Amino acid sequence: AMFADWFFGGVLFHSKYMAHPEIWRNIGKRAEENRAVAWSVVLTYVTCAAFVFVCRIFDVHGFARSLELAAFIWLIAPLPLLITNALYIKMHPLTVFAHSLGWLTKLLIAGAAVGWLVT
Repeated sequence: AMFADWFFGGVLFHSKYMAHPEIWRNIGKRAEENRAVAWSVVLTYVTCAAFVFVCRIFDVHGFARSLELAAFIWLIAPLPLLITNALYIKMHPLTVFAHSLGWLTKLLIAGAAVGWLVT
């Protein structure tokens, strides 16, 4: 899931981030960028752990059910949030698209892991 964040959040359509450079935090220093990456990794673990916890609470078992839950969570939270942010914040549409794909991939990976481990 961390590699999905890296690919969809930083590699895919990387040049489009500079379509509106004024919206991005000017990190500049390597230590600040490393801190941001570290927090991103921590939050990826939190997302996956929360997904597993939700599956346990709602008694979700198997690939199909866990992947459905992942897709519904994506439709409920990250996708509308990203689209709404893009309506108010100058972001290139491909950047928003890449971030939404990243969230979907991260949630589907968590769903596949739950489906594999909790049958």
